Amino acid sequence: MPSDNDILNDIAKLVEEEHRLLEQRAGKGLDPSEHERLQVVEERLDQCWDLLRQRRAHEEFGLNPDEARVRPPEVVENYEQ
Repeated sequence: MPSDNDILNDIAKLVEEEHRLLEQRAGKGLDPSEHERLQVVEERLDQCWDLLRQRRAHEEFGLNPDEARVRPPEVVENYEQ
């Protein structure tokens, strides 16, 4: 199971890629494969943030953070920010 630092590193890389794709979309636009990649990056970011929140909640309540699990995109995408 990844640590909080591993998850934060993944988030940083995904945010960097997301920003690059969003800048590209604002400029010349995205081809279909780049648009699909942006959706994948956004879903993965939602999953990473969700996993990090789960891990921190487990720690806060004295549970093992390694018991937190990645949830499917259709679950985490419907959360209010």
